[in-house]
Amino acid sequence: MTIEQAADVLRTEAESILQLADRIDDNFTRAVDVIFQSRGRVVIAGIGKSGLIGRKIAATLNSTGTRAIFLHPVEAMHGDLGILSENDIFLALSNSGETDELNILLPAIRNIGCPVIAFTGNLQSTLAKESDIVIDVGVEKEACPLGLAPTCSTTAQLAMGDALAVVLINRRKFKSVDFQRFHPGGQLGRRLSFRAMDIMFTGDGVPAVEMGTSMDTALAVMDEKRLGVVFITGEGGRLEGIITDGDIRRMVVSRTGIHDRTVEDLMTKNPRTLIPETPLYEALNTMETHQITVMPVVEADGTLVGTLHLHDILGKGAVKFNGI
Repeated sequence: MTIEQAADVLRTEAESILQLADRIDDNFTRAVDVIFQSRGRVVIAGIGKSGLIGRKIAATLNSTGTRAIFLHPVEAMHGDLGILSENDIFLALSNSGETDELNILLPAIRNIGCPVIAFTGNLQSTLAKESDIVIDVGVEKEACPLGLAPTCSTTAQLAMGDALAVVLINRRKFKSVDFQRFHPGGQLGRRLSFRAMDIMFTGDGVPAVEMGTSMDTALAVMDEKRLGVVFITGEGGRLEGIITDGDIRRMVVSRTGIHDRTVEDLMTKNPRTLIPETPLYEALNTMETHQITVMPVVEADGTLVGTLHLHDILGKGAVKFNGI
């Protein structure tokens, strides 16, 4: 019975979020445009559970390139409204849209001159009518059997806040290096502060064969190392080229025989490379920009010394540092 009830709650909340997806409209686009073009901050306000959600949305925006701050409506009524300027955006959270402590602020905010965006489940409410942009976060019911405790409604607010933050990430072209700057103490931030040489595969872990090697042998090495690539080296171990599993697939689709060929017939010359001292945040940006999963690491003279996999940068591999 307990498990069934818990599952029902999760399904109900999930359905509430899915229903929001069907109601995304031009108002959401307008909200993104207004925030993106603003020279100020997003000032978020809400009471009770909506206030807690507001704090989380503010934290997410701050960590992903959009300056934000939470303003408690009661404190705002007693002087803290002074943090608002005409360059800011006021984001109000209220499921009912009739939260007195919040709505009483609206005339003063109008006088300041900053746009008002509302997350509300009541499009006919006072808040909705007094706002410049209204985002519908209404839900059919709460997961609470009494219909009293905010559950689905706060989940909907939180999810819409995440949607807003993620779209702004893309609009701002926010990169991993920016994330690292804002998260110097976080798990991913700490990992991104390392260098390629700290986590790269070396020695026998590097899938490499010499020029002139048959494709059959190269395929065997690629299969053994399970990184989806094989590097081709020349004199002195210098990197000459790369063959990826994508190259193999394309050859198979084109029905071009590969078993009677050597690696230089298929390899891509002068692949993108990293040096051992490359910071991981820089490596991650390169991989994301060029859609690369595995990159060779070479010394200044071009000698192949290692390989770096995207999953190890993100912490999905077996490589760990001090529990990171």
